[in-house]
Amino acid sequence: MQLSDFDYDLPPHLIAKAPAQKRTGSRLLCLDGALGELSDQQFPDLLAKLEPGDLMVFNNTRVIPARVFGAKLTGGKIEMLVERVISDTRVHAHLRSSKSPKAGTQLRLEGDVLVTVAGREGDLFVVDFPSEQPAIDVLERIGHMPLPPYIDRADDDSDKERYQTVYNQHKGAVAAPTAGLHFDDDMLAAIKAKGVNIAFVTLHVGAGTFQPVRVDNIKEHTMHAEYMVVDDAACEAVKAAKAAGKRVIAVGTTSVRSLETASLGGDIKPYTGDTEIFIYPGFEFKTVDALLTNFHLPQSTLLMLISALAGYEHVQQAYRHAVANEYRFFSYGDAMWITKNPNAKDQGPL
Repeated sequence: MQLSDFDYDLPPHLIAKAPAQKRTGSRLLCLDGALGELSDQQFPDLLAKLEPGDLMVFNNTRVIPARVFGAKLTGGKIEMLVERVISDTRVHAHLRSSKSPKAGTQLRLEGDVLVTVAGREGDLFVVDFPSEQPAIDVLERIGHMPLPPYIDRADDDSDKERYQTVYNQHKGAVAAPTAGLHFDDDMLAAIKAKGVNIAFVTLHVGAGTFQPVRVDNIKEHTMHAEYMVVDDAACEAVKAAKAAGKRVIAVGTTSVRSLETASLGGDIKPYTGDTEIFIYPGFEFKTVDALLTNFHLPQSTLLMLISALAGYEHVQQAYRHAVANEYRFFSYGDAMWITKNPNAKDQGPL
């Protein structure tokens, strides 16, 4: 499989630069993975797709304000995007400046916070924060919401709420699990009232989710690592749904990656640690039966993931339909409901 197999043409005006007026105000493109049939609906219509006893699995990570601006003590401006909080005083970060800072360089961030570049680990800088206050609390105080690079505007106050799920709990993500942005409290209450069960996993989405695949043969691609937790409660909920013959529905590709990482040995088991799972056509899903997701970037690993679930040609057809019908794309865009194609494993690109 070649990277070019997962390309598509997207007119720039279809990239959503702001969320819909209401969280549930997006459109919903429904793809029957088994048949390849498509239907155009509205997000609240998702409720009719759910059945009592189904299990919906949400990612309850919380996005931290991970973008910070400042300057070197010598005067040069810098922009820092935290990739991961390592400890109370240390982070891994991307740094943008006119000249790459060396180890020992001090940076003065907004709020008069002085940090020190300790060195590099691969493509990331190691940055030490002062010990008076945990780094994650400093970011909450002075940081900006890390909007994706294709949203070419500065963040504003509304992003603090809307680039965050209503059920967020555990701080650590530097990008939102965007499928979850469509849910409000009323929608969640309606789902529960229908008899649908809910479980949570945690995957702290990293900035690497926006990094392009740089190899032609996708099997040579190495995924970035992201920290995740699938606990006992989530595992028991999955097992109960499967035992009852009900579906496990992942809300977002991060939930898919969490569930399938925890299921790599066969039956799902609790898992805490990094995942580098790469799901592309040919992957055999052990847990996930259906997926709610947003539309993904051309040539992205997430487009490969949904192609593995629904079948390559079905997804290609769905994306052509979405572009022709002017759906809104990416983080603040519209949603897709996808059911598993039982034959997708054998339906990769020719």
